[in-house]
Amino acid sequence: MSSRLTPRDDLRALGGYHSPQLDVPVRLNTNESPYSPPPEFVDAWLEALRAAPLNRYPDRDARALRAALGDQVGQPVERLFCANGSNEVLQTILLTFGGAGRTAAVFEPTYALHSHIALVSGTRVVVGERAVDFTVDPSAALAFLREHRPALVFLCSPNNPTGTVEPSGTVEAIVDATDGLLVVDEAYGEFAEHSAIELVADDRPLVVARTYSKVWSMAALRLGFCVAPPWVVEELEKVVLPYHLAVPTQLAGVLALRYGSEMDERVSLLVQERERLRAELGAVDGVTVFPSGANFVLVRVHGDGHALWQRLVDRGVLVRDFSDWPRLAECLRVTVGTPDENDTFLAALREAVEEVRVA
Repeated sequence: MSSRLTPRDDLRALGGYHSPQLDVPVRLNTNESPYSPPPEFVDAWLEALRAAPLNRYPDRDARALRAALGDQVGQPVERLFCANGSNEVLQTILLTFGGAGRTAAVFEPTYALHSHIALVSGTRVVVGERAVDFTVDPSAALAFLREHRPALVFLCSPNNPTGTVEPSGTVEAIVDATDGLLVVDEAYGEFAEHSAIELVADDRPLVVARTYSKVWSMAALRLGFCVAPPWVVEELEKVVLPYHLAVPTQLAGVLALRYGSEMDERVSLLVQERERLRAELGAVDGVTVFPSGANFVLVRVHGDGHALWQRLVDRGVLVRDFSDWPRLAECLRVTVGTPDENDTFLAALREAVEEVRVA
């Protein structure tokens, strides 16, 4: 009997991407919206779905969705590419412009899936360092790019898990210096004060990725998109699987945009809660809180971060534990929840910090 086929040699040591899910009353670990979509949206979506010809393949070009998104973000439809979550956007970019013999650059600490998907696609990864405040230093970044000449550069802004928002000047400096393609991941872009979308141009090698998972409360439906020069979109469409974006997802994407005012109100509420959370955390002895332009906040514990995480779980609150990650020693990331969820977290944290300090 022959031995079983093994994965590619470069994938044998690769671990999967995981975010532990525990059955607790307050889950603040995956940066989802704490609010369900508006009931009116759900009703409209179900009505449209009932009328959809489910025996037919979906529109491969997602024309209605791309047109609606173009109106929403003020971009021509030729610059829009849609996929199953922003992660599939990133994967398609790497399958198209990465691969064997090519390099992708990231600036750590940052979103782990940038490196993970790059490695899965056979793309070599080079790692640049962020400054102590988690920003990307433009001069250091340019020297790094000159050294490695990557085909792809990934810049997460607001950065996950730190919440750091890069100035427009940094984005412009990097895109002007790269020989390849700069991909700005704006999964949390609606919560920040500015966006790189306004910098996208037909002759500029810049791609900006967005998602419906956060602001639009549609994490379960998996819809993301990017704004890019038309020549980039044309190449992505050649690589992505045919009929990859299901009819229910396309319909939801179009209909959700009718509820922009409701989503704007939610963004304002979550930003307000984020700043309240930061202020309350800043008053807790034994915790350092970092600035954030996203729907989450990163804190550093002056002690055992994992022990604090466990004590929060024991109190029914789940946050994301980064305490043993490189460059993020003793850090925890907390998603901004509802006011009640945030109050529960703060009360649990104050108690848990005291316990860890005594221990």
